[in-house]
Amino acid sequence: MLNKLIASLLPFFPKKFIWLFSRSYISGETIEDAMRVANELNSKQIKATIDVLGEFITTLDEAEANKREYLNLIEVASRAGIDANFSIKPTSFGLLLDKNECQKHVREIIAKAASYNNFIRIDMEDSSCTDLEIELFRKMVTEFPGKVGLVVQAYLKRTLNDIRELSDLNSGEYPLSFRLCKGIYVEHESIAYKKYEEINQHFLEDLEYMLKNNIHVGIATHDKPLIEGAIDLVRKYDVPRKMYEFQMLYGVTPRLRDSIASDGHTMRVYVPFGKEWFGYSTRRLKENPKMASHIIKAIFYKG
Repeated sequence: MLNKLIASLLPFFPKKFIWLFSRSYISGETIEDAMRVANELNSKQIKATIDVLGEFITTLDEAEANKREYLNLIEVASRAGIDANFSIKPTSFGLLLDKNECQKHVREIIAKAASYNNFIRIDMEDSSCTDLEIELFRKMVTEFPGKVGLVVQAYLKRTLNDIRELSDLNSGEYPLSFRLCKGIYVEHESIAYKKYEEINQHFLEDLEYMLKNNIHVGIATHDKPLIEGAIDLVRKYDVPRKMYEFQMLYGVTPRLRDSIASDGHTMRVYVPFGKEWFGYSTRRLKENPKMASHIIKAIFYKG
């Protein structure tokens, strides 16, 4: 209860205090910050997926600006030889304002990445976006097979059925690619599993379906039981290393991350950057109030 209280109050603290905590989980405000962190990860044989922070915009001018920032990011990262792909949130490009304009922006970003033989991951947002983002993914992967993937969330009761329905797009030459995560948004119990054991059970069920059906999967979790369960499934189905990877957030459980990579599994780390870091940090707090105690330590012990 204390952590929840602190988490609810911290968004009202001065930004400089929140940054003491956030700098461990966000690469910084600029592309240069993201390149620095991605380079550091690459030096450890860890790949990155880079994300420009900012979502749920209110104007289409913001969507245009976000598109330009991604096009520049792809250019800079590609020319620098960074081993990274890119994650996008469709609401950053106006999904809930004008889905056709959003589609145009996303298509241009995917085409830019594809021109460098790179890849775009479409993030899954809250349930108001689920159908729209699946529709967007279906259109984009049809035009750009092998160059675009989708995030799916194990806590949603619909997810396994969504994966099955999208499987008609799977092919031997261009396997579908999903990032499987637990899910972070607060959803009603009528559409989402709430209990830890239930979510983990469905995470492994979704993962098993993908591993059995030649679907590439990014196993996005910091939960040791899920990581162990995933490795068991990989061994059970003798899954080639190229058909899966583990994915983690920057700054979270780095020892566990490094141990997975040192065991020979592909590891990819989500590297966020941008001027909208404050909103990202406060959302992470709402999702995980236990982080609040770390912020208090950072404030009083200066990091």
